[in-house]
Amino acid sequence: MAPLPPISSLIAADDETIKSVLDALFEPSADLHALAVPAIRSSPSFPSYAALVEQVGALMFELAQSPTTPDAQTKLHGILGSHPRLGEKKVESAQSRAEQAHLNASAGPGEREEEATKLKALNEEYETRFPGMRYVVFVNGRSRAAVMENMRERIDRGDIKLEEREAIQVGSTLLCGAWF
Repeated sequence: MAPLPPISSLIAADDETIKSVLDALFEPSADLHALAVPAIRSSPSFPSYAALVEQVGALMFELAQSPTTPDAQTKLHGILGSHPRLGEKKVESAQSRAEQAHLNASAGPGEREEEATKLKALNEEYETRFPGMRYVVFVNGRSRAAVMENMRERIDRGDIKLEEREAIQVGSTLLCGAWF
């Protein structure tokens, strides 16, 4: 991961620099840029990148808890849906590449193809159940089988609001663990 500029420099940074920092911390998302850049601009400063991640997480929680307006949900799902699918080969962010690599390494060669097929089907089922969302989980040493079991439980649970909250929480936890 490329080093981030000093947090104190963000207050005077141009929008493109702030967007590139957001893209390094989160998955690239125009909806995230629209939400976070004005908040960063209006903040006196952040004491750390962990504080910035917490603030962006709080903004996403506000969107999730706002009255169910199509605009708020569309923005939130635009951010949460920017996360790559589990098992996907093309992954933009370094954090997600590391998570995906660990997940792919957890299966033996013969299991990989069969599990990849099951994972693809689960991703499709999840995205049908929760339109605009992507399944987000903290892999942290868990096997593909354990991750797919969790995915199945969450699909069966069928609670979109809980999925939104979990995706925001997992994303913030992943970032703080990966960077800080």
